[in-house]
Amino acid sequence: MANLHTSFTIVLSFLFIYGYNYNVHVMAQWPSGGSTRFYDFKVQTKRVTKLCSTKDMVTINGKFPGPSVYAQEDDRIIVNVTNETPFNITIHWHGVRQKLSCWFDGPSYITQCPIQAGQSFTYEFTMVKQKGTFFWHAHVSWLRATVYGALIVYPKAGVPYPFKAPYEEHTLILGEYWLQDVVQLERATAASGGPPTPTNAYTINGHPGPNYNCSNNDVYQIDVVSGKTYLLRLIHAGLNMENFFAIANHKLTIVEADAEYTKPFTTDRVMLGPGQTMGVLVTADQSPGKYSMAMGPYMSAKGVKFQNISSIAYFQYSGAVPNSLSLPAKLPCFNDNLAVKTVMDGLRSLKPVNVSRQIDTDLFVTIGLNVQKCHSKTPKQNCQGLNNGVMAASMNNISFVKPKISLLEAYYKKINGSFTEDFPGVPLKFYDFVNGAPNNAPNNTQALNGTKALVLEYGARVQLIMQDTGTVTTENHPIHLHGYSFYVVGYGTGNYNPKTANFNLEDPPYMNTIGVPVGGWAAIRFVADNPGVWFMHCHLDIHQSWGLGTVLVVKNGKGDLEILPHPPADLPQC
Repeated sequence: MANLHTSFTIVLSFLFIYGYNYNVHVMAQWPSGGSTRFYDFKVQTKRVTKLCSTKDMVTINGKFPGPSVYAQEDDRIIVNVTNETPFNITIHWHGVRQKLSCWFDGPSYITQCPIQAGQSFTYEFTMVKQKGTFFWHAHVSWLRATVYGALIVYPKAGVPYPFKAPYEEHTLILGEYWLQDVVQLERATAASGGPPTPTNAYTINGHPGPNYNCSNNDVYQIDVVSGKTYLLRLIHAGLNMENFFAIANHKLTIVEADAEYTKPFTTDRVMLGPGQTMGVLVTADQSPGKYSMAMGPYMSAKGVKFQNISSIAYFQYSGAVPNSLSLPAKLPCFNDNLAVKTVMDGLRSLKPVNVSRQIDTDLFVTIGLNVQKCHSKTPKQNCQGLNNGVMAASMNNISFVKPKISLLEAYYKKINGSFTEDFPGVPLKFYDFVNGAPNNAPNNTQALNGTKALVLEYGARVQLIMQDTGTVTTENHPIHLHGYSFYVVGYGTGNYNPKTANFNLEDPPYMNTIGVPVGGWAAIRFVADNPGVWFMHCHLDIHQSWGLGTVLVVKNGKGDLEILPHPPADLPQC
C-alpha cells in the first residue's frame, strides 16, 4: 500500500507494479485543469472457487474486486470498456457528479443503452472539485454483485489532508457473494414475485473470512505497525444488505463520508448501506496481536430473511505471534437502529457551508414497498410475495418501469413515448405514512406503474423530503441521487412535520447516498445546476428492481457551461 509520506507520483508507480493499465498526459482545460488518466476495462468471465463451490462470474480484467482507478482532483478520467462476455454491461462512477458529462454516468436505460457483447464504449469525465473515496460498479441487472472497484481521488499536488497524514492507507470494499449466478438469481427472483435468496457470504475485498465453509485461508489482512495511524477507505459495494463494520478493541475516527471531509467523529463502529463510502482513521494503539475486522448485518425491515454470519478480516500487528487466534470484534445487534442514528448524528461538514435558505422547488416523496395483486395463471410460481401477491416498491406510490431505450437519448432527441414528465412532487394521498399504512389484504397495497420523470428548471434551489412508509414494512432505505451531492439538512423518526423538524443549516454533511431512517424521514437540499437526466433510486438492488426510483430531468441553462453537450459518437445503441 502507498505510504502517504510519499508523493502521488510514487503512488502511481505502484500501479505499474500491480499491472494496471495507466498512462498520463496533460490536456487543455475542460471544464478545469488537470492531467488525463487512461484505463482499459475488459469485461470478462472468470472461474472462481469460494465457499466449497466453483462458478463463472463476470469481472473487469479478471479481477475480483476489479482494478482500482486513481486520480487527483480536477483530473480527467478516460476508461475504455470492451465487453467480452455475453451479458449486457454499463459502468456507473458512483459519487462522481458528472458535471456536463451526463452521457457517461452509466445507469442502463437512463443515460445510455447497455454495451452489448463484443462492443466497446469509452467513458470520459472530469473530477471537477471532487476528491476522496468513490467507487465504480456495473449498473445493469445484478452484475454489480461482482463488477465493482475503488475510485480513489487524491487532493491536488501540495494540498494536504485536513487531518494528520496517516502512515498508510488501505481500501476495504464490503460486498456480498452468492453461490448462484447473479444474473440467474435476478431472473428467478423477478419471476417468483417474491423476495431474493439471501447472500451466501459477506466479503471484505472479495474474501469471506474464516466464519464460512472452506474459507479459513480466504481472509483479507492488513499488516500494521504499533503506534501508527492508518486511513481506511470503506466502500459498500454490496447488493441487498446494509452492514455494520468494527475492529476489535480499536476506535474508528470518521474523517470523510461520501467523498467529502467531515469533522472528526470517533466511534466504536459504523454502518454503511450499499453505495456509501467512508474514510476512517485507526491507530494501532493496542497490544501486538491479531484483531478481527468484522462486517455484519443491519436489517431494519421486519420479516426479511438475511445472512447473519459475519465476514472477518484481520488487523494484524507486526511482531504478533504467528497463527494466533484473533480477538473478536463487537458488532451491534442486527436491528440496532440507535447505533445507526448515533453515527449519523456525528456526521458534520468540516467547515460551515452555504446551504440555500430560499427554496424554489419543494418536494415530498414517500418511499417504500408494495404488494401488487397476482394476475398470473401459475400463482404458486409467480406470486410468492406477501399475501400471495407480487412484491413491488415505489416513490410517491409510483413503481418505476425502466424503458426500452435510454431516457437521456429520448429527452435529448425529443423521442416521444418513452417517459412522461408528470412525476408528482407530493404524494397523491396524505395519511399516517408510518403507522397507518395498509399492510394486509384485502387493503390496497398496490402502486401505480409508470416511467415518470420530475422536471427541474436549471438553477432551481431544491428541497426534497423523503418519507419512509409502513405499507409493507418500515425500513432504512439508502437513496442515491446521480449527478449531484446534497446537504442532509435534517432527519428524524415518525412522519415528517415541518413545525417540529430540526434542520442543520450550518454544517450538514454533503452526501450522495442517504439512509432514510426506518419509519422516519430525511431532508436534503441541492441546486439543480447540472443539466441532464439523473436517476434517483434505492441502492438496495432488489428494491430498485421492484421499482423504487424515479428520474430527475434538469433543463439546460443559458450559459456555455450550463448546456448538456451532444452525445458521444460511440454511444451504445439499444
